[in-house]
Amino acid sequence: MAVDHETFMRAALEEAEKAKVEGNSAVGSVIVRDGEIIGRGRNLVYTDHDITAHAETVALRLTGDDLKLIDFHGCALYTTFEPCPMCCGAILLSGVSTLVMGGRNDPATSNWPAYRVEDMIQSLGRSNEIEIVNGILVEECLAVRE
Repeated sequence: MAVDHETFMRAALEEAEKAKVEGNSAVGSVIVRDGEIIGRGRNLVYTDHDITAHAETVALRLTGDDLKLIDFHGCALYTTFEPCPMCCGAILLSGVSTLVMGGRNDPATSNWPAYRVEDMIQSLGRSNEIEIVNGILVEECLAVRE
């Protein structure tokens, strides 16, 4: 059975829209296990005055707290924009099995000009631990950030 990545990315886009309305960077994430959304997060950096409150870390924190877990093996994390190095580290530590991304950093304008998630994962020798899926609703994921 094929995974419906677009449906889950649309849920992440809903979170990105909420973040944008709240005055934060428009990035949203959802965590999926066995075809069900088990957690959601959105960028809350400005509303929470917390530099670590990126969509991915918020989703992991809230889901972990709600479900009393820290092991996300077997889960997929959908995010509307390529995770930063901090979030990438949290994703790897959590054991998320699949990372699904929409928009990607533009090396010409990014805070991380030479950075790609795949590069970080490979440099840590963890490429065999996580599947990365790119290119899901890219246009929508980039448009929400404008």
